Amino acid sequence: MDLQIDDFYKDCACGLLTLYQAFPRKIALYVEDLIGREEPDEFGLPSTRHQSCLGALLWLADEGYLRFETTIRYEALDQAVLSEKAFMRLTRIIPHAVRDGGDLPPSVRREQASLANQLREALASRHSDRIARLTRLLFESDLGRPSDTV
Repeated sequence: MDLQIDDFYKDCACGLLTLYQAFPRKIALYVEDLIGREEPDEFGLPSTRHQSCLGALLWLADEGYLRFETTIRYEALDQAVLSEKAFMRLTRIIPHAVRDGGDLPPSVRREQASLANQLREALASRHSDRIARLTRLLFESDLGRPSDTV
């Protein structure tokens, strides 16, 4: 099993949700806030796990999911913000995500069924398979499906 891929999905989801919570403000996105404190190696270099998380954030930027001005050493992306692409995908509605929501106001049902909320719940429950499936859904490019509601 490729555990680094599960970490990649989790890091991407955590990073994007952190930016979503701050949207549209630009923030410093610290690796330590996403994965916790990792001790540097004997040479003072960041751990492999830390480097992997930073690599995931940089990949998200390369793929157009976020923008940032510069890195703060190996610690953070400075002045990071979601791109339109990421915002639209995080706010997309996941069909059948809310059960028994008939008595809820439409705005609450929409928020609960959003990909952002579904990712947040998957991360809170530490359900790695669901995190992977939802993050892969985030990366899918066919936003024009009839079932998408924003």
